[in-house]
Amino acid sequence: MNIDLKELTQLAPIFRELFKGYHVSRRDPELYSQLSNLQDQYRALFKALGYELVCDSRGFYYFVPEQMGTQVNKTAQRLALFTFILVEHLADQGRDPLAVLDGGSLGRDELPALLDKYRDLFLQAEVTSVEELEEKVMRRLNQLGFAGEENGIYRFLAPMHRFLDVCLSVQQDRDLAATLHSALPLPAPLLLDDEPEDAIISLAEDESEEAALARAMAAERAVQEIDA
Repeated sequence: MNIDLKELTQLAPIFRELFKGYHVSRRDPELYSQLSNLQDQYRALFKALGYELVCDSRGFYYFVPEQMGTQVNKTAQRLALFTFILVEHLADQGRDPLAVLDGGSLGRDELPALLDKYRDLFLQAEVTSVEELEEKVMRRLNQLGFAGEENGIYRFLAPMHRFLDVCLSVQQDRDLAATLHSALPLPAPLLLDDEPEDAIISLAEDESEEAALARAMAAERAVQEIDA
């Protein structure tokens, strides 16, 4: 496939955001529009570098490096655990978790009650105060493109479906276990202690984003010269 790098006018910011684990969605109109319009070219270029560009039909893009599969770090597990807790909490309140986590919102003033109710689970995530909940969970959701915050209101974005899928899968397993009268244990996910916290997926430990991008572009130019 011939790739015209001149058409990829948003290549640098797109790569920079995806590289650090960010999820590009309609919240980022320029980046999202170019990814949507030139999806095949971006996928081919990033594949040459060793990254899989996932194009979720629900409206967001993210990186999965081929060499690491689905390995996730402590940050990802912490966010998944928070989603698990929030789904349970909203259901107990009679609120529709899907409606809240799919474009809905949560007020900062709701965090203290949430922490008190699920303190034992939050301890697994090394979250012991509202300040830590905001710093380790809510801020990371915002940084990675899962949510936005404005005036004390957290609004959830389309990429939250990644964690919702996990929660729904767990619930289906629970329903199946109940149907079969099984004693299958299905606890909330436990956290590991030895994973880095600087991205939802560790994309590269020994290479900067600038070096990786330069290597990808050089490789593509070499391919184009051979084809010519």
